[in-house]
Amino acid sequence: MSILCRQITSQADGIARYFPARIFLPILLGVCCLSSAQTHDVQISNGIIQATIHPPDPVSGFYRGTRFDWSGIIGSLKYAGHNYYGPWFTKTNPTVKDYIYQGADIVAGPCSAVTGPAEEFSTNDEGLGFSEAAPGGTFLKIGVGVLRKPDNEKYNMFRLYDIVDHGKWSVQAKPDAVEFSQRVTDPSSGYGYLYQKTVRLVAGKPQMVIEHRLTNIGKRPIVSSVYDHNFLVLDHQGVGPDFTVTLPFEIHPAKLVNAALGAVNGKTITYLKKLQGRDQFDVNIEGFGKTSKDYEITIENRHVGAGMKINGDQPLESEELWSIRSILAMEPYIHMSIEPGKDFTWKYTYDYYTVGK
Repeated sequence: MSILCRQITSQADGIARYFPARIFLPILLGVCCLSSAQTHDVQISNGIIQATIHPPDPVSGFYRGTRFDWSGIIGSLKYAGHNYYGPWFTKTNPTVKDYIYQGADIVAGPCSAVTGPAEEFSTNDEGLGFSEAAPGGTFLKIGVGVLRKPDNEKYNMFRLYDIVDHGKWSVQAKPDAVEFSQRVTDPSSGYGYLYQKTVRLVAGKPQMVIEHRLTNIGKRPIVSSVYDHNFLVLDHQGVGPDFTVTLPFEIHPAKLVNAALGAVNGKTITYLKKLQGRDQFDVNIEGFGKTSKDYEITIENRHVGAGMKINGDQPLESEELWSIRSILAMEPYIHMSIEPGKDFTWKYTYDYYTVGK
C-alpha cells in the first residue's frame, strides 16, 4: 500500500533501529540521478490548481538531505497551462556539496537537490545546538530530525550529516491539502519540538496557503530563523529580461549588484540579459520595515504570460534574491523565539495568475 494512501508514522526510534547510520547513509547516497528515486507522491487539486507533493520518506523520498525541511516538498504546481515548480538541476551526485556545472548539466548535491517553496531553519547559520555539541554529540535540524556532529569542523549547510533520529512523522492527505507533523525530542541536547505544516489549495481560487505551527516541547528555548527558498522554475524559462520582481518598498541593495546582469529600480528588480553559463545574479535586499506588510513578493514573466504573488504574515528579518540560468529564487527570512511550552505560527499565501504577454 502506498504510504500516501494512509497515515504515515515512524516511531522516534524506529528509523534509527531499522536504518542505523552505517546502513542508512549508503541508502541515502545511492540516489545519483533524477529518475532513480522511487517516490510516492501525493496529488492534490482544488479544480483550478493541481499540485504534486513529495512527502518525507527516509528510504525512497524525493528529498533526503539534511538542509531543508522534509515536509511539503512541492514537485510541480500547474495553473492555466503553466507549471511553476520543478527541478532546477538536471542531475544529482552525492559527492557534490551544493551544485556544480558539468557541461550543459547543472548537478546538485543531496542537500540542495530540492524543489518548490523549500524551507530551511537556521540558528546563527547552524543547526539548533550545533555549536554546543561535542564531536559525536547531537544537534537538531527542524523538519529533518536529530543529527550527529561528526567533528570540530564549522557547520556547513551543504554537508550531509548522519541522521540519528527522524522523530515521529505523520502525513494526512486530503483531496486539496496535505497535513504534516513531526515530533522530535533530543534529551542529550535538551531540545524538542512538534512541527505541524499544512499545504492547502484554497477552494475557488488559484491560491495556495502553507500554514505552520512550531511548538517547543523541550527544556530549552528555540531561537531560530526560517526562510523559504522559493525555487521558481516557471515553465522552465531561462532567467532573464522576461522576468521582473517587485516588492512593496524601495529596495536598497546591501552591496553592489552585478550591473552587467541586472538592476534595481525603485521597488523593482530587472534582468538586463539572459543568464547563461555560470552567470549568477544576487541582490541582498534592505529597505523593508518592521511589519508583515513588507512580506510581499510579485514575480512576473510576460513572455509566457504568468505571474505569482507571495505574502507572509510575519515581519521580514532579511531578504535575498538568488538566481542562475535555470532558477529565480526569492528568499525571505523570518525570526522566531519560542520558550518551552509555547508555540509560534506563521503562514505564506501564494496567488497564481496570468498576465498579458
